[in-house]
Amino acid sequence: MSMKRDDVEAALLRKGFQKNNTDHSYFHFYDKNGKKTIVNTKTSRGTKYKTLGPPLVSQMARQCKLTKPQFQELVDCTLSHEKYEELLNESGHI
Repeated sequence: MSMKRDDVEAALLRKGFQKNNTDHSYFHFYDKNGKKTIVNTKTSRGTKYKTLGPPLVSQMARQCKLTKPQFQELVDCTLSHEKYEELLNESGHI
């Protein structure tokens, strides 16, 4: 499953991640109280990474403490910020 980088980044921002640009775009998840958590991921800013292939999508899902189907839901916006935070709490990641 490939995904457009811009779609993934926009979805992460809508779900409580904040972006920090350096040589990569780093995304850190903040809970509903504004507290920074240990959950983070990154995307490359290079032009050859406009589409994220299956290996990168899998890696980002793991970094976000989700399965690939859950990560797809996060990007498709069928998984809300609240539900995502609940999943992280249940699994002991925040």
